[in-house]
Amino acid sequence: MDASRIVPVLLATLALALWPLAAGSFGIDLVTKTMIYAVLALSLELLVGTTGLVCFGQAALFGLAGYAVVQLSPQDAPASLFWLLPASMAVAAAYALFMGALSLRTRGVYFIMVTLAFAQMAYYVVHDTPLGGGTDGIYLALKPVAEIGPVLLLDLGDPLTLYYFVLGALATVFVLLALLLRSPFGRALAGIRINEQRMRATGFSTYPYKLAAFVISGAIAGLGGFLFAVKDGYVNPELLSWHVSGSVLVMIILGGIGHLRGAVLGAFAFALLQEFFKSEAVFGGFAKHWLLGLGLTIIVSVALLPRGLIGAGALLTDRLRRRVEGTV
Repeated sequence: MDASRIVPVLLATLALALWPLAAGSFGIDLVTKTMIYAVLALSLELLVGTTGLVCFGQAALFGLAGYAVVQLSPQDAPASLFWLLPASMAVAAAYALFMGALSLRTRGVYFIMVTLAFAQMAYYVVHDTPLGGGTDGIYLALKPVAEIGPVLLLDLGDPLTLYYFVLGALATVFVLLALLLRSPFGRALAGIRINEQRMRATGFSTYPYKLAAFVISGAIAGLGGFLFAVKDGYVNPELLSWHVSGSVLVMIILGGIGHLRGAVLGAFAFALLQEFFKSEAVFGGFAKHWLLGLGLTIIVSVALLPRGLIGAGALLTDRLRRRVEGTV
């Protein structure tokens, strides 16, 4: 990654690290939630932008990890972060393995519909059975902590501690995916996206690569589900609904498919647009129709910026550079 890409990422990370110094409790909570959705968007970007698999089941992986957090946590003492986090990610990865092993045998619109069916299956399991508490959902009694003997390292019940933990998780996922995409495995996934038949002709068995990407994506989505459950202390079936999968897909389209930075930028743009159109101070009584304003804005954005916000930024930077070079 060249300096033109590294510097904006570092500046954005620094801005997020300093944000709690200037923001109140609402601002910290909003950015924490947005960073969690950015983690989820990165998980989907690995499938859509890198591998060319448009998945509509990401919400199931996200929600199942959240339910695992609550179900596995004891009622009388906080769970240890050291085992609860890997366990919730493993639940999401296991369901991703099950979902991917079957859905990857289909292609195109059939793949989209099969992943949606798997997501809806998980949704109705937690919605219609006592396991997930039905429509009421279930509460997390005590938020997990990280302890070594008597020493308390992290208490995720503290909003500021949780904020920086989520920021660290987002940065870690971003770096790991950036390294993965530059590895032979990542280049194989890019080849599958561009021309899977040619990859097969050159001797690659594409199915294991796609399944591995699906499982890795599921584990990252599980990390997002863990963080969301810990933040809210509550999970309900809506976490697994197709609306969540659709919203995350819109995030990566808005930011620019094919770019990790675009997935993060799209998550923040989507969250800010939501808050803007929900604001009664700006729109008054029309704020209750915020979905209409959000939808129209996204349609206009996609029409005017087919490469997303990242593409618009790259185009603007290129024009500025040419103008500067022309005056020298």
